[in-house]
Amino acid sequence: DDGALWLGDGSVAAARFLLEEPPREDAAPAVAALRDLGIRVKLSSGDAAAPVTAFADRLGIEHAESRQSPEDKLRGVRALQAGGRVVAMVGDGLNDAPVLAGADVSIAIGSGAALAHRAASLVLTAPSLLRIPAAVALARRTRRIVRQNLAWALGYNIVAIPLAAAGL
Repeated sequence: DDGALWLGDGSVAAARFLLEEPPREDAAPAVAALRDLGIRVKLSSGDAAAPVTAFADRLGIEHAESRQSPEDKLRGVRALQAGGRVVAMVGDGLNDAPVLAGADVSIAIGSGAALAHRAASLVLTAPSLLRIPAAVALARRTRRIVRQNLAWALGYNIVAIPLAAAGL
């Protein structure tokens, strides 16, 4: 459980291969942009604690959980939802499909597994993770415009229709 792959005959180790998964270049800026939008970012991984903590620290993610099975991840999403949170999940693997399906909004990485794509609400076709905070900002602007349009329509119907009915 040291983040390495060991090769041996069962009693004697012959070689040790250190496995690392460096973050994408745009991962830290994407996390920072999400935080700037008021979004709480959490990392939930099936990997061991030490690499998950180091990875989270490199990206500036304060909340990280390790050794999470797909069921554990889904339970975590359900707990957040039960607490009134709207949960967006980003994933790319086969084991992410259940939690992607259970999240309120799910985003699959385009280079990820096809099953993750089918379970997701949105698939990133561009390689940039910065598309995620951009999508959040666009969705918020769109919601604000829709609300403004509804308010104008309501105001128009409350004022103009009675005036028209009165012949004015």
